[in-house]
Amino acid sequence: MTDEAYTPPKVWTWDQESGGRFASINRPIAGPTHDKDLPIGKHPMQLYSLGTPNGVKVTIMLEELLAKGHAGAEYDAWLINIGEGDQFGSGFVDINPNSKIPALMDRSGTDPIRVFESGAILMHLAEKFGEFLPASGPERTEVLCWLFWQMGSAPYLGGGFGHFYAYAPEKFEYPINRFAMEVKRQLDVLERNLAERPYLAGDDYSIADIATYPWYGRLVEGGAYDSAEFLAVHEYTNVIRWAADIKARPAVARGRRVNLRGDGNIEERHDASDLD
Repeated sequence: MTDEAYTPPKVWTWDQESGGRFASINRPIAGPTHDKDLPIGKHPMQLYSLGTPNGVKVTIMLEELLAKGHAGAEYDAWLINIGEGDQFGSGFVDINPNSKIPALMDRSGTDPIRVFESGAILMHLAEKFGEFLPASGPERTEVLCWLFWQMGSAPYLGGGFGHFYAYAPEKFEYPINRFAMEVKRQLDVLERNLAERPYLAGDDYSIADIATYPWYGRLVEGGAYDSAEFLAVHEYTNVIRWAADIKARPAVARGRRVNLRGDGNIEERHDASDLD
């Protein structure tokens, strides 16, 4: 290895930007930086998000629920520009004290319910509408196991591998090797599981698949960190088959386009016709 040795001080201090693509928004404290109320639209579900993998989980879920005829899943999707620090506005922090997208306000009842963390939002919606999560028994447990596997694993893909391979101000061998090894191990976990079943938790599509596809499906499709060749994602044929099956779902195609800029995408979604 050629990395320069670093000797940590006895007490770490935040005396300069850490560098990298997201240096301007990273800080070691929580709470709002400015006062800003969030807009409220006309639909039961108010989503404040961005079209990152975690944000796409929720828009896919909402589009899947609408495709099944659940009118109560109609939603407004408001853009939270994390590059400009929207997630540190007082209104957003009131919903998610962790200042991370996505955040949801369920305004379908008398008292609004805040829901933050993408896995919690998927569970909330699945239980509310009785879809994509078995009500009880071993099938429910299996779905939750894979949902929480994704929640615990993705930081190694995004914050670990993705950061050091694509976003850090310099490339160093040790962290890239360390996290590449872990990501390939995770892909092998998925590969072995999907050799025996069509979806992560068995025969039925579930919130485990909805949570995992935006991260690992996108990775094997070649859309994450320009790393497909480096990670040899072509080796994971069962994951590729699973990702292709999910990508082909109309609701997934719709959900992937929300809170994004660029051709075919929409920055905000306030009516179903916005995606037509």
